[in-house]
Amino acid sequence: MRSLNIGATGMLAQQLNVEVISNNIANMNTTAYQRRRAEFQDLLYQNQRRVGADSSDANTIVPAGVQVGLGVKTAAVYRITEQGNLTLTENPLDLAINGEGFFQITLPNGDTAYTRAGSFQLDGDGDLVTVDGYTVQPGLTIPANAVDISINGSGQVLVSIDGQVQPQNLGQLELARFPNDAGLLAVGDNLFLQTPASGAPQTAVPQTAGYGSIQQGFLETSNVNVVEEITNLITAQRAYEMNSKVIETSDQMMATVTNLR
Repeated sequence: MRSLNIGATGMLAQQLNVEVISNNIANMNTTAYQRRRAEFQDLLYQNQRRVGADSSDANTIVPAGVQVGLGVKTAAVYRITEQGNLTLTENPLDLAINGEGFFQITLPNGDTAYTRAGSFQLDGDGDLVTVDGYTVQPGLTIPANAVDISINGSGQVLVSIDGQVQPQNLGQLELARFPNDAGLLAVGDNLFLQTPASGAPQTAVPQTAGYGSIQQGFLETSNVNVVEEITNLITAQRAYEMNSKVIETSDQMMATVTNLR
């Protein structure tokens, strides 16, 4: 009976759906986390009577035919890039992007990763780094005698040096954009890598047309809507139960056949 396999594909699909939802809920407090959604497609169809086939010698045509579906499959788990809220931290090294773009991070192997989580810190040399110690491009070093750090909306990093009147400009942060943000490869630690699906990065100064601005002393929160996720979780659970009921009903039908005398 096809319904056994069809019900099994439905249960597997809803199991993955619940896993995606649970990951969203688990990251509801993760800085700059972007929620995921599972997308499904129907499987191949078996044609028992092909639509459009000739039904007689008089060239009459079958208007609908008979197609039997074989279940469901997971097509994609895509990332919803809607921006989260900005929360005030008053930490001068916390940076949020208000708009489009990613910070650029240099990994230990020399590759460039991208992130919207701007909870940066200073290492022992005064370099601006992530919480894992990865350098924030373009590689800025804050002097030990700096008494104040100011990062404006266009990404200029200014420090006030003890005994100097004019602030010192240490460099310029740039943001990267991609033709398809959803095509970036998530590698954990709030980092993404470029892929052929994302396209090549395009970099520019913050507040350039199409790029966001830098907000110092803020962090971007997760864009997970807990109420929506709980609703989706209940829906997925009910769908899982209904698919299990299909398998149970198919089993009862097969038992009826085997009990015939």
